[in-house]
Amino acid sequence: MKLGLGSASLCVVVLVTACSRRPNEADVRDAALGPQKPMAIEQNGTKNEAAIRELVDGFVKAIRAKDIHGVMSVFGPEVVSFDLGPPLRHGGGEAFVKRWQELFESYQGPIDYEVRDLSITARDDVAFSHSLNRISGTMKNGQQTDRWLRWTACYRKTDGKWLIVHEQVSVPVELRNGKALLDLRP
Repeated sequence: MKLGLGSASLCVVVLVTACSRRPNEADVRDAALGPQKPMAIEQNGTKNEAAIRELVDGFVKAIRAKDIHGVMSVFGPEVVSFDLGPPLRHGGGEAFVKRWQELFESYQGPIDYEVRDLSITARDDVAFSHSLNRISGTMKNGQQTDRWLRWTACYRKTDGKWLIVHEQVSVPVELRNGKALLDLRP
């Protein structure tokens, strides 16, 4: 199945809309200042992109260290996650923490985690990214794993801090038989 430019544009609109929020004091203040000059928007986008890259770097380090507090620190309390395992939708809170703890506990040693081809689109208080992420290591049953995942994340800046408020983790599926393709490489 091929997706055209219209489908890609719709995806971007859906992601940005999903990450949007009600106006706050900063929005009202910025509206009163009028439209920003293109250079100011570009500089803000660059600063925001750098801040999100730093957040993702911290996320990767926390996964590698199996640091549950470090991992949770990048997610907003209202996070919605479309992860690989059931159910179809995961929310924040204790159940979300438990899923991450179970992941960490399923590995007998360190987890190797890599983010490749990270692409970020950021504005003043909403951003999204997509990347190919690799997770590998030795499971408690001795099985070696090495899988590439597709990751899309939406971020919201609140009180000057970027947090992930939505993520989607997926792997390609062979549509004819419904089986996940876990051996693909970038």
